[in-house]
Amino acid sequence: MTGAETELATLMATAAEVLDGVSDRFLEGRGAPSAVAKGSRDFATELDLELERTISGHLLDRTGIEVHGEEFGGPALTSGTAWVLDPIDGTFNYSNGHPLTGTLLALVRDGEPVLGLAWFPPLGRRYAAVTGGPLLLDGKPQPPLAPAVLDEAMIGFGAFNIESTGRVPGLFRHRVLGTLSALSSRVRMHGSTGIDLAFTAEGTLGGAIVFGHHPWDNAAGVLMVRCAGGVVTDLEGVDWNIESGSVLAAAPGVHAELLDMIAATRGSGYTAVSDRMDTAAPYGEERNP
Repeated sequence: MTGAETELATLMATAAEVLDGVSDRFLEGRGAPSAVAKGSRDFATELDLELERTISGHLLDRTGIEVHGEEFGGPALTSGTAWVLDPIDGTFNYSNGHPLTGTLLALVRDGEPVLGLAWFPPLGRRYAAVTGGPLLLDGKPQPPLAPAVLDEAMIGFGAFNIESTGRVPGLFRHRVLGTLSALSSRVRMHGSTGIDLAFTAEGTLGGAIVFGHHPWDNAAGVLMVRCAGGVVTDLEGVDWNIESGSVLAAAPGVHAELLDMIAATRGSGYTAVSDRMDTAAPYGEERNP
């Protein structure tokens, strides 16, 4: 191993120990009600706040690297090195006792994830990857993704409100869903970006369409799909980075078909500009989530 590879392996082992250490608490808190409103139809539970404080504290103490979390923010992610953490991915699932929920953690260097972990305690599954290496499932290397075709693949699809007028409007998402359903009848909406990307990396899903841009949702899974041999861009086909406004992740072959489908569906209600984040307001300490 090179020095850089040894460093990342050590950081992954440390991060895994930290996430293992809070798994029981994660399971104890399932069903926790909303505690902090974060906007229309979004909230955090007390466990979100507690787990972020606990995980962030342990990571900083043990690695000396600051953490940017969903609930409390942190250092900028476009330069330098930082952990990026989603203490509870799929908060609605978690609050309702649904098992498709977990903790996502990535190490980001200069806007690119180099280490990713996705722990799903209700499922008893632990995914991890280091840049350049294979996807690990419960510590065991997984085979690379084989080329596939869309009409034989299950596709994870991001949640939407048809009346939404945000960056990627609900009407456009609805059109994408309708077109996709004609090409693959196996569309799945899990309510967890972490699940969609981890399942894509392991090959359960042939691909995932993620309309959200938050790095704590996307960074770990993006790296895992890449390490598994998948293709990851935004919805326009631009290679994903920390400022991307969406994620399109899929096995070879499926990604190209999905990208063509999205391009054909694009029209009124969606523009190329809406798929890129506002670079005037990068993620950093000044952000108040």
